[in-house]
Amino acid sequence: MELLRLLVLAVLASERRVAGGAEVFGNSSEGLLEFSLGKFRYLELIKSFPEEAILHHISSNVTFLIFQIHSQYQNTTISFYKTLLPNASETGTNRGLVSILRPEQSMCTWYLETLDAEPVQNVAIPLSYSERDPIPGGCNLEFDLDIDPNIYLEYNFFETTIKFAPANLGYARGTDPPLCDVGTGRDSRWRLQYDVYQYFLPENDLTEKMLLKHLQRMVQVSQVKANAVKVVTLTGDDKTSVSFSSLPGQGVIYNVIVSDPFLNTSAAYVPAHTYACSFEAVEGNCASLGRVSTKVFFTLFALLGFFICFFGHRFWKTELFFIGFIFLGFFFYILITRLTPIKYDVRLILTAITGSIGGIFLVAVWWRFGILTLCMLCIGLVLGFLISSVTFFTPLGNLKVFRDDGVFWVAFSGIVILIPVVFVGCLRILSILTCGVVGSYSVVLAVDSYLYTSLSHITLNVLRRALNEDFHSTFTNVPFQTNDFIILAVWGMLAVSGITLQIRRERGRPFFPPHPYKLWKQERERRVTNILDPSYHIPPLRERLYGRLAQIKELFQKEQPAGERTPLLM
Repeated sequence: MELLRLLVLAVLASERRVAGGAEVFGNSSEGLLEFSLGKFRYLELIKSFPEEAILHHISSNVTFLIFQIHSQYQNTTISFYKTLLPNASETGTNRGLVSILRPEQSMCTWYLETLDAEPVQNVAIPLSYSERDPIPGGCNLEFDLDIDPNIYLEYNFFETTIKFAPANLGYARGTDPPLCDVGTGRDSRWRLQYDVYQYFLPENDLTEKMLLKHLQRMVQVSQVKANAVKVVTLTGDDKTSVSFSSLPGQGVIYNVIVSDPFLNTSAAYVPAHTYACSFEAVEGNCASLGRVSTKVFFTLFALLGFFICFFGHRFWKTELFFIGFIFLGFFFYILITRLTPIKYDVRLILTAITGSIGGIFLVAVWWRFGILTLCMLCIGLVLGFLISSVTFFTPLGNLKVFRDDGVFWVAFSGIVILIPVVFVGCLRILSILTCGVVGSYSVVLAVDSYLYTSLSHITLNVLRRALNEDFHSTFTNVPFQTNDFIILAVWGMLAVSGITLQIRRERGRPFFPPHPYKLWKQERERRVTNILDPSYHIPPLRERLYGRLAQIKELFQKEQPAGERTPLLM
């Protein structure tokens, strides 16, 4: 019996030494998980088998701890007590608790569990802070916890919004916390600043392993500053809420660093992540975002655009149809989306029909009236729209001055109008440039319907701003990774190749084809007056149609029965 007891103690001692490693893998069946400060631990939680997390040997200069646990999309509950209480527990995919330490306290415990039917893979870590560090969520008045270090995240098709509770100044063990809303001077929490960071996961990678690996780069202050991009800095007077453009299917991690500029100290909130989509949805989940209707629409659009890229100016009427389709289809989609609640697939079909009508109308206007100025104005505006969209796709679009819708749309429209004005003296070059640039971009949009690429947001951000009144306040940052560089290179190669080919082919040819209606009228007059022209003897259209109908009727008439016939004797 004594030998068995010594063996158990040896096993427990070995587990305690392993827990001090950089990354430790735990099993939920053990019932007790031992952690070390600043060390990540992987663990699996199973329904009806709660776990107790314990941290020993806390230094006396540590004032408070933040224990946090993360999973991909299944919820995990973290609590101070075995019995769950609203103000002492949190449930979600990225959740944490602040433990304010008492004098002489050197051990801390938390309780972990999940209500999900499937086992949940998690990574957890406890972090320590001193009395000089600000306390994330220390002045919480909005959420359930007394001190809430969590970032709350909401998303829709247009925007992703993060919210967090204001922080408080740090204080020593056993002392009362500073009051949150008594004065706004230098000695109050209003001096604190909040740096909001954004971190993009690798594109087209939805694996749990990749997320948990990269989340470890967004937990501690030094790691966040080294790996993520600072988007905005908020002061104590600003609202603790920031909006970003949603990127369905693209993993994004957000975190907030609260800093005390007087003491030169800082602390990190609990990071939050999103894919702007649901892993559990039956239709349209993260693994199958692209709708069939979207793929069909943009594939056909890309085939036409590819033809326009290399042969658009030569086939002038096809180019006009392409431009008219874009021009009317874009405005119709905005109008029908804002005014009606019909489903996306129906909107896309109606947009395709309306765009085709717009293309046919522009071709008809050219055929009948031959107004080159009107046609080139439409072509120039489409190119100007794309160039203006690219301009605001850059960091320029995130400037504070363009948060005002009036300023944005005036500046955007100015660039759109500027393009046809600049090329007013070289209309053929404008036509060829539009064919090459816009036609090749349609290929990019088609690629995005099958494989995520940030380049589709060049025009999507403008569409979202036209559809959503609140989109003006969002930051439109997107990742630019290997896939994007490849697709950008393909776009550039297609555009340059198409433009070069068309310029060389059109050298020595008339700038534009003649007026079709005048040619038709001259040809008709020539046929009427020239009896030697074989076309002069062609019957009128009505007689030709009647003749065709008669031939078709003969196909359905029964043959007369064959019998003896006596020749007529003369």
